[in-house]
Amino acid sequence: MSTIDTLLQKAKEFHGEICPGIVMGTRMTMAGMRELGLDPLTKTHDLIVYVEIDRCATDAIQAITGVSLGHRSLKHMNYGKFAATFINTATGKAVRVAALPKNPNQPKDMKEVANMICNAPEEEIFTINNVKITIPKEDMPGFPTHKDVCSRCGEEIMDSKEVIIEGKAVCKNCAQGSYYTVL
Repeated sequence: MSTIDTLLQKAKEFHGEICPGIVMGTRMTMAGMRELGLDPLTKTHDLIVYVEIDRCATDAIQAITGVSLGHRSLKHMNYGKFAATFINTATGKAVRVAALPKNPNQPKDMKEVANMICNAPEEEIFTINNVKITIPKEDMPGFPTHKDVCSRCGEEIMDSKEVIIEGKAVCKNCAQGSYYTVL
């Protein structure tokens, strides 16, 4: 079994199917890890990945690399782009892999699209750039570096995510509005 087939199978087991996004995320992971000198078949604790979309590609990246929100090695930046930045924390090297816009002549059938992405030359589907990224210490994996309590709702806030208003710590929900409404 080839490397891409092995990685696609791993992503499929995590996600539930192979779709164009899973193939895209698999190819992105292979490119990013290659550029960092890392093997996608070997688990490493020296990897942090910033993903820029909450779609299937992110599942492939997570399944293949083992990065996760809970381990604080997967960071989600909600930009709506099929892009990810891979950082080797041991060397400090970082590379951003971003999908090029869709080809207007792209097939409509999802299996054909997945096959096209799987077999296309890398330069036809991605841009790959070395980038500089500074990860704040409070965003690094490990134990929380700082905890506070919201002066309005009384809930704990970790990792310096509070906002200071009139000299008091306030959680972002209270300061900026929440995604939920208490009933």
